[in-house]
Amino acid sequence: MTLPQNASDALKLVARIVLGVVLIAHGWQKFAQYGIGGTAGSFAKMGVPLPAVSAVFAAVVELVGGIALLAGAATVVAGVLVVLDMVGAFVLVHIGNGVFVTDNGFELVGVIAAAALLLVAAGPGRFSVDHALAGRRRATATV
Repeated sequence: MTLPQNASDALKLVARIVLGVVLIAHGWQKFAQYGIGGTAGSFAKMGVPLPAVSAVFAAVVELVGGIALLAGAATVVAGVLVVLDMVGAFVLVHIGNGVFVTDNGFELVGVIAAAALLLVAAGPGRFSVDHALAGRRRATATV
C-alpha cells in the first residue's frame, strides 16, 4: 500500500521541517552559543581528530544543511553530508555510550542520520525548491 501523492508530499514536508529545525538549532549552537573555538575544544576533549576542522564542518553542515533540507534544496547533497556528519559523531563520540542521549549515546545522531537517509532515498517531495527547479528545467527543455 502506498499513500496518495498529496499525503506523501505533505509528510515529506513535515519531515524536512522537523529535521531542518533540529539541524539548524545544533549548527547555530555551535556558531553562536559555543563558538567554533569552544566547539573545537569540546571536540578535542572527546578525541575527535582535527577538532578545529571538524567543528567547522559540523557547524556548517548542520546549519546550512538544515536550511537546505528545510527548503528542500539540494536535498541529496545536504542529506548525504548530514549522514556523514552523524556517522562521524556516532563513530568518534557516541558508539561506546549505548543508545540513550542522556548517557551521551547515539539515539539522536542515529535518528538524524536515518531521517536524512530517508529524504535522500525518497526525495524532498513536491513542496520543495528541488521540485520547483526540476519543473522549471522541464518547462525550459520543452520550449
